[in-house]
Amino acid sequence: MNQFVWVAAILVLSEAAVMGGDRPNGRPFVTRSEVIARHGMAATSQPLATMVAIDVLKRGGSAVDAAIAANAVLSLMEPTGCGLGGDLFAIVWDAKSQKLHGLNASGRSPAGLTAQEFLKRGLSRIPSLGVLPISVPGCVDGWFELHGKFGRLPMNEVLAPAVQYAREGFPVSEVIALGWQGAAKTFAEQPGFKDTFLIEGRSPEKGEIFRNPRLAATLETLGLKGRDEFYRGDMARSISDYVQQHGGFLSYEDLASHTSDWLSPVSTNYRGYDVWELPPNGQGIAALQMLNVLEAFDLSQSGFGSANHIHWFVEAKKLAFEDRARLYADPEFARIPTATLISKQYAAERRRLIDEQHAAASYPVGLPYAVEEGDTIYLTVADKDRNMVSLIQSNYRGFGSGVCPADLGFSLQDRGEMFDLTPGRFNSYAPQKRPFHTIIPGFVTKNGRPFLSFGVMGGATQPQGHVQILTNIIDFGMNIQEAGDAPRILHSGSSEPTGEQMIEGGAIALESGFSQDVRTELKQRGHGMKSAAGEFGGYQGIMYDADRDVYFGASESRKDGMAAGY
Repeated sequence: MNQFVWVAAILVLSEAAVMGGDRPNGRPFVTRSEVIARHGMAATSQPLATMVAIDVLKRGGSAVDAAIAANAVLSLMEPTGCGLGGDLFAIVWDAKSQKLHGLNASGRSPAGLTAQEFLKRGLSRIPSLGVLPISVPGCVDGWFELHGKFGRLPMNEVLAPAVQYAREGFPVSEVIALGWQGAAKTFAEQPGFKDTFLIEGRSPEKGEIFRNPRLAATLETLGLKGRDEFYRGDMARSISDYVQQHGGFLSYEDLASHTSDWLSPVSTNYRGYDVWELPPNGQGIAALQMLNVLEAFDLSQSGFGSANHIHWFVEAKKLAFEDRARLYADPEFARIPTATLISKQYAAERRRLIDEQHAAASYPVGLPYAVEEGDTIYLTVADKDRNMVSLIQSNYRGFGSGVCPADLGFSLQDRGEMFDLTPGRFNSYAPQKRPFHTIIPGFVTKNGRPFLSFGVMGGATQPQGHVQILTNIIDFGMNIQEAGDAPRILHSGSSEPTGEQMIEGGAIALESGFSQDVRTELKQRGHGMKSAAGEFGGYQGIMYDADRDVYFGASESRKDGMAAGY
């Protein structure tokens, strides 16, 4: 190419940059290219975990094998969000049957812990830390359920990368190091925590090598002996004995009786796309409720980041979360009207309550039936046979209860905190009951074919994040990387403290990227506003282009993660 052609090319690119911003798409926010590959794709919140998933795929493992391997690595590398002591949910697209399969691998409350015990202790809510909020950890059983149905490689091979990293050590990444630093003070006094997760009494720094030989031994044992070692063997006895020695109620019998449930995902159609979530005890149907309400509003015409866009979104969220607060719970203990809640007719009735020019202070619960934070990991994997898995796993509140049993290398979750101690409600505490859950995997199909496996981390952020990812793609024409990088909206509370005043109707936090004019107009409509600090989440996604037979992968910049393919 001669000098004049080079100059002309540079001028054309320069003009495109001026006209379209820093990237060819011209988005007003920082983003990057999607990852595009033919044979397999993985997206997780830690790059080393992503590479482990790709390695497993290249060795002939299934999408589920790779997802379990990545989750095991994340239990070591991101204990601030997940681990063997937590719960797991997944949605799997099985290419052979052309069907979606849902797995609820969440645990139940101890049989020996009654609501009266909390009253005896003068508690109006279940504590966040220590032995009282511990419920049965479902993650390990979830791994083996998934593997038994969709795995190809032996489980010891699937867990081997995590075992090796745990023994040899790994350099801690930036966002995880920051979360670990804050958690060190919170959890330091919990039984076993210092010995398991701190180095000479402090958290590991960014780039510092961290080893967890206890976890290496645990994972190696599970790979050789299977799930029963965790729930019925010596490991189960070590867990229950340790908890009870420190005043807790989790028993060997609680672990031995644990089961996961295979179930059918539920869906709604949003502008031609079938959006799938798992039914309660999780909060996934809140995203479906919001989408049904939003479907009647012309988001595309209003434009991303407009006052109408944000107003409609927040009011739809308020409507869904009123139902979420009272009607989402363990379906074995309450008759949850899931089909009604996600119906178009119900959405139309609820939508009529929205004033398009004024924010509502509150909405009634929609059916006549009797502010949390969370740290989570989400990952998604797709293999050469076009199987896809959407998997989410969490301890809740970072390291969960902070209680680290015996010498096993992990902390136990505090999901029991999510129960309501008010008698007579759907989510009221009871023994052997699953608590309301915040972690939700998502999946989208179009015309009966897989389209998008995706998820967003972070407590009550998750259904709000699901809806924003989908409206960004479907209504605002973003690709799956842009959809995650776009600035987010987070509404919290109906009586939310902001500064020194309580704002009726809750408050909106907007990330940078929304204009000051829009913020002013939202205030004029009666919305409370607060500074943009909080759980804006972390997103991963894999899109399958069925016409081209190609995968697109994305991982947003709010976490350490990445997408990769081959």
